Amino acid sequence: MGSDAQGVRRIGLAGFGAIGQQVAVALDRGVPGAVLAAITSRDLDAARDRARALLRRVPSVVPLQEAVRSSDLVVEAAPAAAFPEIARTVLAAGKELLVLTVSALLGSEDEYADLARRHGGTIHVASGAIGGLDAIAAAAVGAVESVTMTTRKPPRGLVGAPYLTAHGIDLSVLDAPRVVFDGSARDACQGFPANVNVSAAVSLAGIGPDRTRIRIIADPALDRNTHDIEIAGEFGRFTVHIENRPTANPRSGVLTAQSVVATIRKLASPLRIGT
Repeated sequence: MGSDAQGVRRIGLAGFGAIGQQVAVALDRGVPGAVLAAITSRDLDAARDRARALLRRVPSVVPLQEAVRSSDLVVEAAPAAAFPEIARTVLAAGKELLVLTVSALLGSEDEYADLARRHGGTIHVASGAIGGLDAIAAAAVGAVESVTMTTRKPPRGLVGAPYLTAHGIDLSVLDAPRVVFDGSARDACQGFPANVNVSAAVSLAGIGPDRTRIRIIADPALDRNTHDIEIAGEFGRFTVHIENRPTANPRSGVLTAQSVVATIRKLASPLRIGT
């Protein structure tokens, strides 16, 4: 498990939206030790059309089960509602799963880890649109006092979030920055499942979703998604600040797809840098 006879990982894409397409193009151009083997999507005909327009070598565009059979590692880049089926299918087949919708993993990570363990699969969590996860993981080996993350997004990057709907928050008329959420990472992921996957990744790398604090600010003056992480512990203190250009999907940043490609490169390389 992990590569074909020539030592090349066959990569499957589960989801072919803005992020999936960027990953596909990068693999099509060439990533050492990896090849794009299959694509699956809710609308296979639309995915085939997009693949033909984007790629020099169009892989099989097939249903999920067939894509998993053709792949060693499957990149999950789909809506949160599709995550359980994708994750269970990949892990039950004993394959590697690279997760982007980390908010969908949160709360069920032990269940999926047990499934992977029983069938010989592996779960990788992409860093996505955030940095510093290796330092957070290293800090969490010792005592950590606090992890606080502040996310600022243009209002269009938060539209449709269940938390906003439930609380009657209308961002269309916003003319100044507004704190729309302040609470735990667990609650943030439940209220903003398509918007703050970075908070789930930060919480899993560090002190867990209940102790990790998240603030979400809608700011109409922004044209980028920004994240600030502050962590303090026995190691000392550090901060991370990042500004991400959105993709065609305003909920996601360009760095997200690049983190997937970097992860695939790292897994395929004999030299691996970072925690």
